Amino acid sequence: MIGPILPPWPERSPGPGPVPDRLCLQGILFALYTGIPWQQLPLELGFGSGQTCWRRLERWQGAGAFDRLHRILLAELNAAGELDWSRACVDASHVRAKKGGSATGPSPVDRRKTGSKHHLISDGDGIPLKVITTAANVNDVTQTLAPVDGVPPVSGRVGHPRKRPDALLGDKGYDSNPSREELRRRGILPVISRKGRPDIQGLGKLRYVVEQTFALLHQFKRLAVRWERRLDLRDAFVSLACSLICWRRLRKSQPA
Repeated sequence: MIGPILPPWPERSPGPGPVPDRLCLQGILFALYTGIPWQQLPLELGFGSGQTCWRRLERWQGAGAFDRLHRILLAELNAAGELDWSRACVDASHVRAKKGGSATGPSPVDRRKTGSKHHLISDGDGIPLKVITTAANVNDVTQTLAPVDGVPPVSGRVGHPRKRPDALLGDKGYDSNPSREELRRRGILPVISRKGRPDIQGLGKLRYVVEQTFALLHQFKRLAVRWERRLDLRDAFVSLACSLICWRRLRKSQPA
């Protein structure tokens, strides 16, 4: 699925022939799954050096290949009736940023150590629609709309591509009247508990899927801790992980 959307290698590039895209992708996946540093990528596996895979990751991210792959898989899931647009869930999770870099800051939940925060929006069944990375000290309430607006138009059904859920579910960290008004303006019903009041009854049973999605993302050891200083390379790994989660769900939905 990813092969046709990768940018072609220049035909008359100087030097020896490049490592095949398939092997570089295997090296990138190996780093994503294991969290191994690029310089420790075993040469005997045939993936090329860590520098080769790193450069290929940079090149593919610059061409938007991983976002396109995620969008294609969302369309496949939508065509199969596997996307639940009746509601979407939003939440955030902290990760340690070992080497600092852009979109990092002192984490309020990790003794002010440098970290980042992933803001995730999933459909009603836990399929990741969009992940945005910010500094760890960014307040959740300021990022209510960014994941919503970042959901790409998803085709796969008759009619215009869809990108808006019917409702957005969030905890008290997203309690904001201006955000509620903006969601309603987008045709989305805000279902967000208010601070100082009891939680909306039954909201936790509907929102657990986003926590489940975070657990799936953090099974990729490269995402459990942030090692990339550059935000674009971090986003490349996140998009690839989201695509893998969608791909697994798609395979599970297809008859044997």
